[in-house]
Amino acid sequence: MASSAHAAPAFLRLAAHPLRWRLLSELAVSDYRVRELVDLLGQPQNLVSYHLRLLREGGLVTMRRSTFDARDGYYHLDLDRCARALAATGAALHPALRPGPVPPPAPASGHRPAVLFTCTGNSARSPIAEALLRHRAGGHVEVTSAGSRPRPRLHLDAVRALREGYGIDLRDLRPRHLDSTAGRRFDYVISLCDKVREVCSGIGGHPRRIHWSIPDPAADGAGYPAFVRTAAEIDTRIGHLLPVLTSQEAST
Repeated sequence: MASSAHAAPAFLRLAAHPLRWRLLSELAVSDYRVRELVDLLGQPQNLVSYHLRLLREGGLVTMRRSTFDARDGYYHLDLDRCARALAATGAALHPALRPGPVPPPAPASGHRPAVLFTCTGNSARSPIAEALLRHRAGGHVEVTSAGSRPRPRLHLDAVRALREGYGIDLRDLRPRHLDSTAGRRFDYVISLCDKVREVCSGIGGHPRRIHWSIPDPAADGAGYPAFVRTAAEIDTRIGHLLPVLTSQEAST
């Protein structure tokens, strides 16, 4: 019998199961509800729920109630935790597998991936995402944002959070309606609002659709700190998105 010192790392034991690996692969792209995962995997709901519970207990997956319909919940994969677990797994196998420096982004090619961020009001989450991706992509990505029911102006705390936390000035940005994007081609459409994702799915063309289930920082009355936390979460997700966009750019 193998000793505990030679047992497979916890991440490996969790991820090695074929169905759990499929769940991780789907959740690495987008947040999903249980019934959507059932459809994607073609497996019974009780089996999918069982393996989601194991992934939650292992700390890899979290669940957040939909802010549009609280009877539903969105499952989210903690990619930072996965990265740390993968690095620890490699190091446990051999010291040479410890992670090294991250290579710089590839130079811009003829085609820049086009990304559209959507939410309802286009006053906080989606313009924050637009600004952070534009800032971090260094001109490699064409990015815009729009809302299904845009507000007259950006939320002042969103403007403040990006100015103070990231040195980004949003004062000249104005909310746009989704109609303003009609006829434009997007490689990725990323919704940050449960309502716009569940109600407004009629973006033309055939973009790759991704959902980030992020609550409206203005909804709970928490004030400026909620916007700081929202910007930080979006910035983390942008960091995970950039390698995907880089591979898209290299393949075109």
